[in-house]
Amino acid sequence: MTMWIRRARSGGEALQTLVDGLAEELGRSVVLADPLVRLICTSRHFGDEDRVRVRTLLQGVADDEFIRHVLSQGVTGWTAPGILPGREDLGMQPRYCVPIRRRGHLLGILKVMAVGEPLTEAETEAIDRVARTVAVEMYADRLASDVDEERTRRFLGRLVGSDSALRFAAHERLVDDGLLPAGPHVVVTTVVVPGRPGTTGEVAVALRGALEPFRHARPARGLFAVEQDGAVLVQVFDREPAEEELDAQCRAIVRSLRTFLGADVDVAVGVGGRRTALADAWISHDQARVAVRAARRLPRLEGVGDWERLGEFTMFLQLPESALNDSLLPKPLLGLLDDSAGSRLEETLRCFLENAGSVPRTAEILELHRTSLYYRLRRIQEITGLDLDDGAHRLVLHMGLKLLDLLQAPRETDVADDRAAMAG
Repeated sequence: MTMWIRRARSGGEALQTLVDGLAEELGRSVVLADPLVRLICTSRHFGDEDRVRVRTLLQGVADDEFIRHVLSQGVTGWTAPGILPGREDLGMQPRYCVPIRRRGHLLGILKVMAVGEPLTEAETEAIDRVARTVAVEMYADRLASDVDEERTRRFLGRLVGSDSALRFAAHERLVDDGLLPAGPHVVVTTVVVPGRPGTTGEVAVALRGALEPFRHARPARGLFAVEQDGAVLVQVFDREPAEEELDAQCRAIVRSLRTFLGADVDVAVGVGGRRTALADAWISHDQARVAVRAARRLPRLEGVGDWERLGEFTMFLQLPESALNDSLLPKPLLGLLDDSAGSRLEETLRCFLENAGSVPRTAEILELHRTSLYYRLRRIQEITGLDLDDGAHRLVLHMGLKLLDLLQAPRETDVADDRAAMAG
């Protein structure tokens, strides 16, 4: 691990030297960004800076709108240098962009401000020369990073896997190597980005970019492992994280992925239950997978599910995907739904059950006279054959309605969830 850290530092210094040298030779500002258009290193200004460049240097990160614009131009797919046009509304001047590639891998983007006089042939040759050297440096870093990432993926997979002996060994190794503390508050988050065939490499890069900020985000330390279309993030907090804190983290992950992959990308994030020891991360992981299924099935969750907020859904979502079908719905409820007034009666039943059978409260919420409400409740009992004064009968109908919520917005099978499981 120490060797990789030393390599990363020396590699970063070498890249900065190359960027500074090129900028001085050209008399133009130069930036090296990663494939997600995030800043790696930059030269000083040469009087050609625009608002985008100034904001990026002040913030340490480019604005989401700028990143979306660059990615929408297809720069990451370029195989040759080109001009990235400016955008006045963003305060952005044109840039000459060179994709940094080696052995099929996009490693970064070298950007040179293209303000004023067009680049000469000698200048583009100088940029090309430096770009080739940058590619060598970045590829060496990439190889070291791949080794480190595979090691992390392997140990995290074992930590949350089904084999108790492998879990114990992975726990000991992660703690002994100082990669994660043993406690006191452990949470596992899973992320799934399904349904993007042919773009798995792009998704993996975006996942790394979205999760990287949470490796050392106080008050937690974290490690993550990325698969083709999913990822697992294990975090150890020094205090119990609040629900709102974890929700904000998940929303930030979703926003980042939609910045990198497009606003319409299907993203689901699941947060597992809070545990008090790293050795129990596998439990939180299993719960996070259930939460992901909830996030994919329940539109009201807006792509983020939290085990500790799912209530009765935690039971249903542990059933196999093939079992989640209409056959689980109670016959009395199906009869109600098939009635000509089914929609109105369903709404009434939901409100009645969710307010603990309180007639005054239900009437108030539905803005009904109590006489009308009593009529509807009698009709529900006549159609279903169940007694709404009977707790067991109420439970059947209430659980049936919750199942209906899951079945009304079915998602694709859990193949992606299983890939993101990282087990073993």
